[in-house]
Amino acid sequence: MPTSEPSTAADGDLVTHLEEEGEIAADYLEEFLDIADLDGDIDIDVDHGRAAVEIVAEDVEDDSLRRLVGPKGQVLDALQELTRLAVQTKTGERSRLMLDVAGYRAARRTELIELARVAIEQVKTSGTAVMLDPMNPFERKVVHDAVAEAGLVSDSEGVEPDRRVVIRAA
Repeated sequence: MPTSEPSTAADGDLVTHLEEEGEIAADYLEEFLDIADLDGDIDIDVDHGRAAVEIVAEDVEDDSLRRLVGPKGQVLDALQELTRLAVQTKTGERSRLMLDVAGYRAARRTELIELARVAIEQVKTSGTAVMLDPMNPFERKVVHDAVAEAGLVSDSEGVEPDRRVVIRAA
């Protein structure tokens, strides 16, 4: 866990807990892949204070895992929720685990940062707020982080599934 201060026993406990979440999720996802008759390797990590699990293709030419992403990541979002519930069932605690399949979220993060960069420049130039298209919670978080890093402010407005990020001058 990257930190600028010396790690404490509490930090070690958190990392251990997050690694346990990752292992539980990996077991659940391995069973899921077997049932779905899909081939994939599972990578487990701890990223930004949450367990991060990715299903990657064993063969780089195999794109069958894309079915687990679905249109606009909707299947991936559902699979992530099911995986979080499986972890919660075992640990008794709510999980904030992030799931990626075949690099979809990583690629989407890059797209969203560019989208945010363009909107940030528009706000800086015009001084008027910019409202983005509806996004899921993962996507909004990426945009909020990019906006904060640029020194502007952002809010989420609306109700799921039409919740949007609005970017404003600070």
